[in-house]
Amino acid sequence: MDTERITIYLDGGVADVRLNRGDKMNAMDGRMFAALNEASESLASEPGLRAVVLSGNGPSWCAGLDFSNFQAMGSGERGKASQENTIGAIDEGRITHRAQQAVWGWHELPVPVIGAVHGVAFGAGIQLAIGCDIRYVHPDVRMSVLEIRWGLSPDMTCTQILPGLVGADMAKELIWTGREVSGEEAVRIGLATKMADDPHAEAMELAHTIAGKSPHAIRAGKRLVEGYATQDYATGFRNEREEIGALIGSPNQVEAVKAFFEKRPPEFVDVED
Repeated sequence: MDTERITIYLDGGVADVRLNRGDKMNAMDGRMFAALNEASESLASEPGLRAVVLSGNGPSWCAGLDFSNFQAMGSGERGKASQENTIGAIDEGRITHRAQQAVWGWHELPVPVIGAVHGVAFGAGIQLAIGCDIRYVHPDVRMSVLEIRWGLSPDMTCTQILPGLVGADMAKELIWTGREVSGEEAVRIGLATKMADDPHAEAMELAHTIAGKSPHAIRAGKRLVEGYATQDYATGFRNEREEIGALIGSPNQVEAVKAFFEKRPPEFVDVED
Protein backbone atom coordinates (compact mmCIF):
# COMPACT_ATOMS: atom_id res chain seq x y z
CA MET A 1 0.00 0.00 0.00
CA ASP A 2 1.25 3.48 -0.93
CA THR A 3 0.99 5.04 2.55
CA GLU A 4 1.98 8.44 1.17
CA ARG A 5 -1.41 8.43 -0.55
CA ILE A 6 -3.69 6.17 1.55
CA THR A 7 -3.54 4.85 5.11
CA ILE A 8 -5.71 2.06 6.52
CA TYR A 9 -6.21 1.24 10.19
CA LEU A 10 -8.39 -1.75 11.13
CA ASP A 11 -10.07 -1.93 14.54
CA GLY A 12 -13.00 -4.09 15.58
CA GLY A 13 -14.02 -4.82 12.01
CA VAL A 14 -13.97 -1.13 11.02
CA ALA A 15 -11.47 0.13 8.45
CA ASP A 16 -10.44 3.75 9.00
CA VAL A 17 -9.24 4.70 5.49
CA ARG A 18 -7.71 8.13 4.94
CA LEU A 19 -6.47 9.98 1.89
CA ASN A 20 -3.00 10.98 3.01
CA ARG A 21 -1.91 13.83 0.78
CA GLY A 22 -3.06 16.61 3.07
CA ASP A 23 -0.43 19.11 1.95
CA LYS A 24 -2.00 18.95 -1.53
CA MET A 25 -5.58 18.92 -0.21
CA ASN A 26 -5.64 15.22 -1.18
CA ALA A 27 -5.68 16.09 -4.88
CA MET A 28 -5.72 13.00 -7.05
CA ASP A 29 -2.65 12.10 -9.06
CA GLY A 30 -1.81 8.76 -10.63
CA ARG A 31 -0.51 7.38 -7.36
CA MET A 32 -3.69 8.38 -5.53
CA PHE A 33 -5.88 6.62 -8.10
CA ALA A 34 -3.73 3.50 -7.83
CA ALA A 35 -3.78 3.60 -4.02
CA LEU A 36 -7.57 3.99 -3.90
CA ASN A 37 -8.00 0.99 -6.19
CA GLU A 38 -5.53 -1.10 -4.21
CA ALA A 39 -7.21 -0.16 -0.93
CA SER A 40 -10.75 -1.08 -1.98
CA GLU A 41 -9.53 -4.31 -3.60
CA SER A 42 -7.59 -5.40 -0.53
CA LEU A 43 -10.47 -4.57 1.83
CA ALA A 44 -12.90 -6.56 -0.32
CA SER A 45 -11.00 -9.72 0.65
CA GLU A 46 -10.65 -8.81 4.35
CA PRO A 47 -12.66 -11.55 6.15
CA GLY A 48 -13.38 -9.60 9.33
CA LEU A 49 -14.43 -6.38 7.64
CA ARG A 50 -17.74 -4.98 8.88
CA ALA A 51 -17.70 -1.30 7.79
CA VAL A 52 -15.43 1.35 6.28
CA VAL A 53 -14.97 5.04 7.09
CA LEU A 54 -13.36 6.99 4.25
CA SER A 55 -11.94 10.44 5.02
CA GLY A 56 -9.10 12.80 4.17
CA ASN A 57 -6.17 13.96 6.27
CA GLY A 58 -5.40 17.68 6.38
CA PRO A 59 -7.69 20.63 5.70
CA SER A 60 -9.86 18.96 3.04
CA TRP A 61 -11.49 15.75 1.88
CA CYS A 62 -10.27 16.04 -1.73
CA ALA A 63 -9.75 19.06 -3.97
CA GLY A 64 -10.18 17.01 -7.15
CA LEU A 65 -7.73 16.17 -9.89
CA ASP A 66 -4.13 17.25 -9.37
CA PHE A 67 -3.72 20.71 -10.89
CA SER A 68 -0.84 19.63 -13.11
CA ASN A 69 -3.32 17.57 -15.11
CA PHE A 70 -5.30 20.67 -16.01
CA GLN A 71 -2.14 22.54 -16.90
CA ALA A 72 -1.36 19.74 -19.35
CA MET A 73 -4.83 20.14 -20.87
CA GLY A 74 -4.36 23.90 -21.20
CA SER A 75 -1.07 23.39 -23.03
CA GLY A 76 -2.78 21.17 -25.58
CA GLU A 77 -1.17 17.92 -24.41
CA ARG A 78 -4.28 15.97 -25.32
CA GLY A 79 -4.69 12.69 -23.50
CA LYS A 80 -1.74 13.14 -21.14
CA ALA A 81 -3.82 14.01 -18.08
CA SER A 82 -6.49 11.39 -18.62
CA GLN A 83 -3.90 8.70 -19.18
CA GLU A 84 -1.47 9.66 -16.38
CA ASN A 85 -0.14 6.41 -14.93
CA THR A 86 -2.67 4.63 -17.19
CA ILE A 87 -5.67 5.81 -15.14
CA GLY A 88 -7.70 5.71 -18.34
CA ALA A 89 -6.92 2.03 -18.93
CA ILE A 90 -9.66 -0.59 -18.58
CA ASP A 91 -8.52 -3.77 -16.85
CA GLU A 92 -9.79 -7.09 -18.16
CA GLY A 93 -13.15 -8.08 -16.71
CA ARG A 94 -14.03 -4.61 -15.42
CA ILE A 95 -16.76 -2.23 -16.55
CA THR A 96 -14.74 0.78 -15.35
CA HIS A 97 -11.46 2.38 -16.27
CA ARG A 98 -9.02 2.87 -13.42
CA ALA A 99 -10.14 6.40 -12.55
CA GLN A 100 -13.77 5.26 -12.41
CA GLN A 101 -12.76 2.25 -10.33
CA ALA A 102 -11.24 4.59 -7.72
CA VAL A 103 -14.87 5.50 -6.94
CA TRP A 104 -16.71 2.35 -8.00
CA GLY A 105 -14.46 0.14 -5.88
CA TRP A 106 -16.01 1.61 -2.71
CA HIS A 107 -19.49 1.28 -4.17
CA GLU A 108 -18.72 -2.39 -4.89
CA LEU A 109 -17.48 -3.22 -1.39
CA PRO A 110 -19.97 -5.63 0.23
CA VAL A 111 -19.96 -3.66 3.50
CA PRO A 112 -21.19 -0.13 4.29
CA VAL A 113 -18.81 2.69 3.35
CA ILE A 114 -19.30 5.96 5.24
CA GLY A 115 -17.68 9.10 3.90
CA ALA A 116 -16.57 11.77 6.40
CA VAL A 117 -16.29 14.90 4.26
CA HIS A 118 -14.79 18.25 5.28
CA GLY A 119 -13.13 21.21 3.62
CA VAL A 120 -13.61 20.94 -0.13
CA ALA A 121 -14.91 18.09 -2.25
CA PHE A 122 -14.45 19.27 -5.82
CA GLY A 123 -14.57 17.36 -9.09
CA ALA A 124 -13.03 13.93 -8.52
CA GLY A 125 -13.44 14.60 -4.79
CA ILE A 126 -17.22 14.95 -4.88
CA GLN A 127 -17.41 11.89 -7.13
CA LEU A 128 -15.46 9.88 -4.55
CA ALA A 129 -17.90 11.05 -1.87
CA ILE A 130 -20.85 10.03 -4.05
CA GLY A 131 -19.36 6.53 -4.24
CA CYS A 132 -19.87 6.09 -0.48
CA ASP A 133 -23.08 4.58 0.90
CA ILE A 134 -23.49 7.35 3.47
CA ARG A 135 -21.93 10.82 3.63
CA TYR A 136 -21.43 12.82 6.83
CA VAL A 137 -20.40 16.39 5.99
CA HIS A 138 -19.13 19.36 7.95
CA PRO A 139 -21.48 22.38 7.84
CA ASP A 140 -18.74 24.44 6.15
CA VAL A 141 -17.97 21.85 3.48
CA ARG A 142 -17.80 23.08 -0.12
CA MET A 143 -18.92 20.53 -2.72
CA SER A 144 -18.92 20.98 -6.47
CA VAL A 145 -19.14 18.89 -9.62
CA LEU A 146 -16.42 21.12 -10.97
CA GLU A 147 -15.62 19.49 -14.32
CA ILE A 148 -17.62 22.07 -16.28
CA ARG A 149 -15.02 24.71 -15.29
CA TRP A 150 -12.51 22.81 -17.39
CA GLY A 151 -14.89 22.18 -20.26
CA LEU A 152 -15.43 18.58 -19.20
CA SER A 153 -18.22 16.26 -18.12
CA PRO A 154 -17.85 14.02 -15.04
CA ASP A 155 -16.31 10.64 -15.85
CA MET A 156 -15.85 8.89 -12.50
CA THR A 157 -19.34 7.30 -12.22
CA CYS A 158 -21.00 10.53 -11.00
CA THR A 159 -23.51 10.69 -13.85
CA GLN A 160 -24.75 7.21 -12.98
CA ILE A 161 -25.00 7.57 -9.18
CA LEU A 162 -25.83 11.25 -8.61
CA PRO A 163 -29.34 11.25 -10.17
CA GLY A 164 -30.40 8.53 -7.73
CA LEU A 165 -29.38 10.75 -4.83
CA VAL A 166 -30.66 14.18 -5.84
CA GLY A 167 -32.95 13.53 -8.83
CA ALA A 168 -32.17 13.90 -12.51
CA ASP A 169 -32.99 17.61 -12.71
CA MET A 170 -30.80 18.59 -9.75
CA ALA A 171 -27.99 16.36 -11.02
CA LYS A 172 -28.09 18.15 -14.37
CA GLU A 173 -28.04 21.57 -12.70
CA LEU A 174 -25.03 20.66 -10.56
CA ILE A 175 -23.17 19.17 -13.54
CA TRP A 176 -24.00 22.05 -15.89
CA THR A 177 -23.18 24.90 -13.47
CA GLY A 178 -20.40 23.52 -11.26
CA ARG A 179 -21.78 25.66 -8.44
CA GLU A 180 -20.72 25.04 -4.85
CA VAL A 181 -23.04 23.35 -2.38
CA SER A 182 -22.78 23.88 1.39
CA GLY A 183 -23.27 21.21 4.02
CA GLU A 184 -26.80 22.37 4.76
CA GLU A 185 -27.85 22.30 1.12
CA ALA A 186 -26.09 18.99 0.53
CA VAL A 187 -28.24 17.36 3.21
CA ARG A 188 -31.39 19.11 2.02
CA ILE A 189 -31.08 17.93 -1.60
CA GLY A 190 -29.88 14.41 -0.76
CA LEU A 191 -26.24 14.85 -1.72
CA ALA A 192 -25.24 14.19 1.91
CA THR A 193 -26.81 12.15 4.68
CA LYS A 194 -26.13 14.24 7.76
CA MET A 195 -24.24 17.35 8.91
CA ALA A 196 -21.75 16.92 11.73
CA ASP A 197 -19.28 19.25 13.43
CA ASP A 198 -16.89 16.28 13.54
CA PRO A 199 -17.82 14.12 10.53
CA HIS A 200 -15.05 11.59 11.13
CA ALA A 201 -15.96 10.98 14.77
CA GLU A 202 -19.65 10.52 13.96
CA ALA A 203 -18.84 8.31 10.97
CA MET A 204 -16.65 6.11 13.15
CA GLU A 205 -19.37 5.89 15.78
CA LEU A 206 -21.87 4.76 13.15
CA ALA A 207 -19.37 2.31 11.65
CA HIS A 208 -18.78 0.65 15.02
CA THR A 209 -22.53 0.48 15.61
CA ILE A 210 -22.92 -1.30 12.26
CA ALA A 211 -19.95 -3.54 13.10
CA GLY A 212 -21.91 -4.81 16.11
CA LYS A 213 -24.72 -6.15 13.92
CA SER A 214 -24.84 -9.44 12.02
CA PRO A 215 -22.40 -9.06 9.10
CA HIS A 216 -24.44 -11.39 6.91
CA ALA A 217 -27.59 -9.30 7.40
CA ILE A 218 -25.68 -6.04 6.79
CA ARG A 219 -24.25 -7.32 3.51
CA ALA A 220 -27.65 -8.64 2.41
CA GLY A 221 -29.19 -5.22 3.04
CA LYS A 222 -26.57 -3.51 0.91
CA ARG A 223 -27.04 -5.97 -1.94
CA LEU A 224 -30.80 -5.50 -1.91
CA VAL A 225 -30.76 -1.70 -1.80
CA GLU A 226 -28.04 -1.45 -4.45
CA GLY A 227 -30.07 -3.61 -6.79
CA TYR A 228 -33.31 -1.63 -6.63
CA ALA A 229 -32.47 0.89 -9.37
CA THR A 230 -31.40 -1.67 -11.95
CA GLN A 231 -34.07 -4.33 -11.68
CA ASP A 232 -37.80 -4.74 -12.01
CA TYR A 233 -40.08 -5.23 -9.01
CA ALA A 234 -40.44 -8.97 -9.58
CA THR A 235 -36.67 -9.41 -9.49
CA GLY A 236 -36.33 -7.22 -6.41
CA PHE A 237 -39.07 -9.09 -4.55
CA ARG A 238 -37.48 -12.43 -5.47
CA ASN A 239 -34.11 -11.21 -4.22
CA GLU A 240 -35.70 -10.14 -0.92
CA ARG A 241 -37.17 -13.63 -0.48
CA GLU A 242 -33.86 -15.31 -1.30
CA GLU A 243 -31.80 -13.10 0.98
CA ILE A 244 -34.04 -13.52 4.03
CA GLY A 245 -34.42 -17.23 3.29
CA ALA A 246 -30.65 -17.60 3.48
CA LEU A 247 -30.51 -15.61 6.73
CA ILE A 248 -33.31 -17.33 8.68
CA GLY A 249 -31.84 -20.04 10.88
CA SER A 250 -28.26 -19.17 9.98
CA PRO A 251 -25.72 -19.04 12.87
CA ASN A 252 -25.54 -15.25 13.03
CA GLN A 253 -29.31 -14.86 12.80
CA VAL A 254 -29.84 -17.33 15.63
CA GLU A 255 -27.13 -15.58 17.65
CA ALA A 256 -28.84 -12.19 17.16
CA VAL A 257 -32.10 -13.54 18.60
CA LYS A 258 -30.46 -15.41 21.48
CA ALA A 259 -28.33 -12.41 22.47
CA PHE A 260 -31.36 -10.13 22.52
CA PHE A 261 -33.37 -12.35 24.84
CA GLU A 262 -30.36 -13.19 26.99
CA LYS A 263 -29.60 -9.47 27.30
CA ARG A 264 -25.96 -9.78 26.23
CA PRO A 265 -23.82 -8.50 23.35
CA PRO A 266 -24.00 -10.82 20.33
CA GLU A 267 -20.92 -12.73 19.20
CA PHE A 268 -21.11 -12.91 15.43
CA VAL A 269 -18.90 -14.97 13.13
CA ASP A 270 -17.24 -13.31 10.14
CA VAL A 271 -18.43 -13.73 6.58
CA GLU A 272 -16.45 -16.28 4.60
CA ASP A 273 -16.28 -16.10 0.82
